[in-house]
Amino acid sequence: MTETRLLIDPYLDWVNEEGIPVYEEFGFDLLTMDLKPWSRMGANGAFALVSGRGDYLDTFVLEIPAGGSTEPQRHLFEEVVYVLDGHGSTTIEGSDGSKHSFEWGPKSLFAIPLNARYRHFNTSGTKSARFVSTTNLPMIMKLFHDYDFIFNNQYNFAGRMGESKYFEGEGEFIPHRPGRHMWETNFVPDLSTFELKEWKDRGAGGSNIMFALAQGTMHAHMSEMPVGTYKKGHRHGADFHIFPVTGHGYSILWFEGEKDFKRFDWKHGSAYAPEDMMFHQHFNTSPEPARYLAVAFGGLRFPFSQDKVKVFLGMDVSLKKGGKQIEYEDQDPRIHPMYLEELAKNGAQARMTEFISANS
Repeated sequence: MTETRLLIDPYLDWVNEEGIPVYEEFGFDLLTMDLKPWSRMGANGAFALVSGRGDYLDTFVLEIPAGGSTEPQRHLFEEVVYVLDGHGSTTIEGSDGSKHSFEWGPKSLFAIPLNARYRHFNTSGTKSARFVSTTNLPMIMKLFHDYDFIFNNQYNFAGRMGESKYFEGEGEFIPHRPGRHMWETNFVPDLSTFELKEWKDRGAGGSNIMFALAQGTMHAHMSEMPVGTYKKGHRHGADFHIFPVTGHGYSILWFEGEKDFKRFDWKHGSAYAPEDMMFHQHFNTSPEPARYLAVAFGGLRFPFSQDKVKVFLGMDVSLKKGGKQIEYEDQDPRIHPMYLEELAKNGAQARMTEFISANS
């Protein structure tokens, strides 16, 4: 008699069947990660599963050799792509035969419309191209646990394609209020130069924009810290994957009641995710503004869960008022001197005077 399996995770079963490396850590350097041939994709790949990924999301790294291309793909899960290095193009085909093609390079961002046919091409004849994809496949795989249904489904989600201009680097600005302004598109050519909007309540002259990508339930936003500054600490549920775009710095992370901080140093190519309800705070130690991209499941338009509703309502509201944020005057007294010491090591000057007192 065959023993009945219990506590099955169909997603991890699938991952282990794909035959490529599977890395599980708090965070990674995706640019140096060792990859292996992935027959499904026709390129080199690896799964990079951060410890704070939560139940819904995963990430994989893909590298297309010079002059190469991936195998054609179609799947019933959402995918948000951030380009780490190299240049290429992607062709997306609708069920009506319409095609959209766009060229991408380092620090491009784009989303694959749900269940659309697509293929990636490396347009360089001498250099490989590497990107990281964040998907909600874990949720979809656990829900249906049927490979054929997920990868060979013929249903057409026509409303997910969006306007043609969304594949051309154009989009539509949707104003709300600081921290909730949105840019609707399917493709952003270069996150390092994209215009952001001021968001004072998150601290130290920072700025931000949210992205509504391919009418999906995946969330993406980008924030920037000016030179010599850091953001206020905050916490939320798991699954916010962070990808630094410009500059360098570090983040400290801790659970309520812990005396010691966990530290993660980051730059472009890094990836990490705070664990569920883990306080975290981001610090810019570079001579340029530091930007980072965050990708999660459940956004401002389609929050998906009540937990995400609370996050988007309370992400810039003090803990003392029922929100998610620690104000500068309430932060651990070790934090500011630690930052000043790190700036000195990097030969940079603090610009926090108007936001925090020297004795804080």
